Amino acid sequence: MNNGLLENLYNPDVLSCLANLSNDEVFTTPDVVNAMLDLLPQELFKNPDTTFLDPACKTGVFLREIAKRLIVGLENQIPDLDERIEHIFKKQLYGISITELTSLVSRRSVYCSKWPNGEYSIAKFDNSEGNIRFKKVNHSWVGDKCYYCGASKLQYNRTEDLETHAYEFIHTKKVEEIFNMKFDVIIGNPPYQLSDGGNGSSAKPIYQLFISQAIKLQPRYLSMIIPSRWFAGGKGLDAFREETLNDRRFSKIVDYPNAKDCFPSNNISGGVMYFLWDKQYNGDCEFTNVIGKDRIVQNRKLNEFELFIRYNDALSIIHKINDSGYKMLSEIITSRKPFGLDSFERGHEEFQDNDLFLVSSKGNSYIEEEKVTTGKNLIDKYKVIIGKALSGHIGETDENGQVKVLAKVALLEPKYVCTESYLCVGEYDNIIEAQNLENYLHTKFARFLLLQALTSMNITRDKFCFVPLLDFKEEWNDKKLYEKFSLNDEEITFIESMIKPWDGGEE
Repeated sequence: MNNGLLENLYNPDVLSCLANLSNDEVFTTPDVVNAMLDLLPQELFKNPDTTFLDPACKTGVFLREIAKRLIVGLENQIPDLDERIEHIFKKQLYGISITELTSLVSRRSVYCSKWPNGEYSIAKFDNSEGNIRFKKVNHSWVGDKCYYCGASKLQYNRTEDLETHAYEFIHTKKVEEIFNMKFDVIIGNPPYQLSDGGNGSSAKPIYQLFISQAIKLQPRYLSMIIPSRWFAGGKGLDAFREETLNDRRFSKIVDYPNAKDCFPSNNISGGVMYFLWDKQYNGDCEFTNVIGKDRIVQNRKLNEFELFIRYNDALSIIHKINDSGYKMLSEIITSRKPFGLDSFERGHEEFQDNDLFLVSSKGNSYIEEEKVTTGKNLIDKYKVIIGKALSGHIGETDENGQVKVLAKVALLEPKYVCTESYLCVGEYDNIIEAQNLENYLHTKFARFLLLQALTSMNITRDKFCFVPLLDFKEEWNDKKLYEKFSLNDEEITFIESMIKPWDGGEE
């Protein structure tokens, strides 16, 4: 086989196109794969004994790009190209596909034939799978959930002709028996979530299950690209977050707060990140922010805070806030349903005696005071409400590279209440303090500090854990706040460049 033919067989443009086809499955481009491979010690690709596993093959792009590096790296040790290819594909590269279709696509990408034992395969196997396997497994139902992945029985207990999304790698207690061998490198882009049968589009993350299974295999290196939402929240991710932030084997993390900087065709709230886990490493993590074309790198202790601060340039600001001795705004914010009213509550249009004014996501109306079951102490007070739904995807920037953060902030007078679409902040006897609080939440300073704890589309009280609770008898603006907390020019510039000026919010 000549080198020119090999180059034609490994044309990255095909998989670059595939990576942009769907918003349901996030396909990885060759550029991203190679950035992940660059994190590995490159001598791995010069060792004929190094073994690689992709436990979630979709297009085969990871194995294909690894093969390209091995073909070059092993040239001196195995000079004959055909012999080298046979060795690499049979002895070094292994994959587990997530569906039967992706197994065929992956084999076509890696072996240049969907049948590795066929005449067109560049490596000659004696079976139709080669080293890229697909085994249809079933969910293990315990009640209405899968024991392994938490999938909803109602949605995924399907007939044999339909895809069940029961992934082999995470649906076994003995993952080491799948190939019965040791891997030096496990790398891939696992599925991100499955429906858990909750309200609406409720979904359970599953990418952390792939990471946990991979670590059980004790590879020398592990690298995966996953959503970044686990930094501060996410359903079922508390244990994973604690384990990860305290695991000093995570030597490198590359984070994209705006997922479109990595996957231009996918909307992934909270951004994405990829990492290098090194079995023999024990130290601080080299953490990289990728913001547009900028890369900000800093060595970090991942467990410095209970919530992970994703922006390196924000650390010094957070330190100053924490050292100030102030309590945080979360102490005066209500929890879910500030007045006991569901988000779909709409009240009525005609005012009746003793009615209260109701603010909902669909506009203002009236409601009987008897329907208010909590927060009754707030009814006759001035207060501020914040829309729980964010403006756009977290980290997604406008044309100026700035983030808005809050969608709505509004002052409510006495006799006004709201649905659970809002959080309620403060309670005051005079309008001045409430106005000062409202204006404070308009500042770039406050919204920047809120952003540091956000990784999902919904705001909760605990996300204000870095926003200081000030005296709202005093009026605040960004200039006064920067001076009060002794921010330097670089810190001010960072906030000003990141946060969009307040535009009045949504009406």
